[in-house]
Amino acid sequence: MVADIDTGYGSAINVLHVVAAYAAAGSAAVVMEDKLFPKDTSLLAGGRQELVRIEEFQGKVEAARAAGKPHDLLVIARTEALIADLGLNEALKRGMAYAEAGADLLLVHSKQKTPDEIVAFTERWQGKIPLTIVPTAYPDLTEAKVRALGKIKIVIYANHAIRAAVGAMRDVFAQIRRDGGIHQVDKRIASVEDIFELQRVPAMKAAEKKYLR
Repeated sequence: MVADIDTGYGSAINVLHVVAAYAAAGSAAVVMEDKLFPKDTSLLAGGRQELVRIEEFQGKVEAARAAGKPHDLLVIARTEALIADLGLNEALKRGMAYAEAGADLLLVHSKQKTPDEIVAFTERWQGKIPLTIVPTAYPDLTEAKVRALGKIKIVIYANHAIRAAVGAMRDVFAQIRRDGGIHQVDKRIASVEDIFELQRVPAMKAAEKKYLR
C-alpha cells in the first residue's frame, strides 16, 4: 500500500508523527509533496500551487526517512514544480535535492494534457533514484511507453477506482429509476455476500465464537 500524505500536514515535526503512524499501520511507502500546507489539489483549475523552500522539504524528506526506517518504508518525494509552472530546470533541481536528502523515488507530476513534459523530464533526469508518475492528466502515456523511457519504476493510478465507482453508481440508480425498482439491476451488481467477504465478516463471526463469552 502506498499512502498519499499530501504535504505531511505541516512541518518536519508533523511528518515524523504522520509517517510513523502510516508505517506502523502497514504502509509500504508514502508520497509527500513539496507544496505549502494547506494545499490545493494539483489539477484544480485556478488552484493555489505554492511550493516550500527546497531546504525545508529536504528536512521533511529526512524526517520521513527517519520515521519509516524501522519499518523499511519507502519515501517517495513529489515535486510540484511543473504543476506550479516553474519549468523543467526547477523540477530537475528540486528532484536532485530531494534525492540527496534520502528519497527512495521521485514523483514528478504534470497537468498537461499530453505526456511531453513528463517525457522531457524523464529524458533529462540524471538522478540516482527512479521516478514515479501519476498519469491522470495524460492517459496516452501507456505502460509500454513508460517502460521504453527506462527510468520510471512506479505508475500510480490515483483516482480511477473512485471515478469508476461514481460512474457505476450513476448507471445503477438511473436504471432503477427507469425500471421502477431494483428487480433488474440486482442481477448484475455485487451480491451482499460479496460485500461481507470483502469486509471479512466470516472471520469476524469465527472470532466471536472463539472469544465472546
